[in-house]
Amino acid sequence: MKVGITYDLREDYLKQGLSFEEAAEFDVEETIVAIAEALTEQGFTTQRIGNVYQVVRALSSGERFDFVFNIAEGRYGLARESQVPALLDAYQIPYVFSDPLTLAIALDKGMTKHILRDAGIKTAPFWVVNSKQDCEQVSRLLSYPVFAKPLAEGSSKGIHENSAIFSEEELWKVCANLLHRFKQPVLVEKFLSGREFTVGIVGTGDNAEVLGVMEIKIDSDKKEKFYCHSYKVGELCHQASLHLVNDEAAKQAATIALSAWKVLRCRDGGRVDVRCDEKMVPHILELNPLAGLRPFYSDLVLIAGAAGLSYQDLLKRIVDSALMRFKYHSTNSAFYLQAFDEATDHP
Repeated sequence: MKVGITYDLREDYLKQGLSFEEAAEFDVEETIVAIAEALTEQGFTTQRIGNVYQVVRALSSGERFDFVFNIAEGRYGLARESQVPALLDAYQIPYVFSDPLTLAIALDKGMTKHILRDAGIKTAPFWVVNSKQDCEQVSRLLSYPVFAKPLAEGSSKGIHENSAIFSEEELWKVCANLLHRFKQPVLVEKFLSGREFTVGIVGTGDNAEVLGVMEIKIDSDKKEKFYCHSYKVGELCHQASLHLVNDEAAKQAATIALSAWKVLRCRDGGRVDVRCDEKMVPHILELNPLAGLRPFYSDLVLIAGAAGLSYQDLLKRIVDSALMRFKYHSTNSAFYLQAFDEATDHP
């Protein structure tokens, strides 16, 4: 089977003049190489495609693939993660990970919270800020402290020591800065003071399961008190304490995370971030159905490793989930039934 790999390479965007923060969500060469090697070990023939522009060129020139391993983040717009899968849908090429609708919703943290709240899944009270008038509305509806972050960013971009806010004056100062820097609305939500977890999940629908729950702790002497951009890819990289936990709070976090995963119809693999309130009740922060896969670095990979899965094992679980979907839901079911059987014949 011929498998294309779609991605945005950080190095390409840095060469175009983007700052390190602007390019933080994009993948490094190490990740693309590791994915290709893991797929090759499973018996697939791989071809690197690249970003949305390279996908357009490949498809318009007649290139076709049995399926695509898609980790392309996109560059522009609140639905940027949906661009590559939408193109693949148009050409009826199956792919690994979630569809355009799920990716668009999950990237928009406000829309995600609307849906989860309507589904009865706990998430902190919130408001989406576009103007100073919205900040006034926040002060009427929410009690301080609150927490502010860009509406549609990953890698904890825009989160820093001032993200926890204690007054309306302070709120507008922080929101004005984020509106200017990120050119998108700001999500403001009630600050949750309890423990924080990220939950690794593989599978789709009723076949989805939790790989493990990792607790995130920041030392009290650190300037940055939250799991922010600096801890993920910046100067404080991996100075936060990250370890697998399985106590009662972690089990509750796993339960609510899996429920949210199913409500948003996430597929194949990813993470759900959870934080507890002062009573240790877990609330969904956000979902990441297009989680990082950098070896020995990305949270999902670390969770899998702590749970006893190698990098190759993790990718096999993800790909097997996708192949099962192709088997039962493809418009060309006979072809994908054969493709599934061929793929699963490999050790």
